[in-house]
Amino acid sequence: MDELNRKSVDEFRRAEKIPVIAVLENIRSAYNVGSVFRTADAFLIEAVYITGYTAKPPHKEITKTALGAQDSVEWKYFENTKMAIEELKQNNFKIFAVEQVADSISLEKFSELNVDKTVFIFGNEVSGVEQETILLCDGCIEIPQFGMKHSLNISVAAGIVLWEAVKTKSS
Repeated sequence: MDELNRKSVDEFRRAEKIPVIAVLENIRSAYNVGSVFRTADAFLIEAVYITGYTAKPPHKEITKTALGAQDSVEWKYFENTKMAIEELKQNNFKIFAVEQVADSISLEKFSELNVDKTVFIFGNEVSGVEQETILLCDGCIEIPQFGMKHSLNISVAAGIVLWEAVKTKSS
């Protein structure tokens, strides 16, 4: 691990984070949750917020896919997404649902928004981000897709969106 220049859990916790938070709204699969934790660790984002019935650590399936990231990445649970959004807005975050809706912003244009502190809300694997939540957001981000399905697994979508945000903020 030393040769790979990896941080210890303590070093990770002390490191300056990229001001991005991933909110997981009613995610059915704990494996998806663990995968997002692992991505959050890889990109040194500030936190993962868990809402609704999304599984939270400690959980066997989260542990299996997170590979310890659930111990390094800060996380917080909220009974509902509205409570998380209220706290985040008080801390001057701009909130974006990752969802295909009318007037959504294509991900490649995200950097043009020039947003400092950013939250991305990822919704349920089947129904997406709840409409009530979308109405509380500053906007929606859409990942361009060209095939037949026009949907991605939440862990894949999180990886794409979080990388784009981190790339934008670190350039």
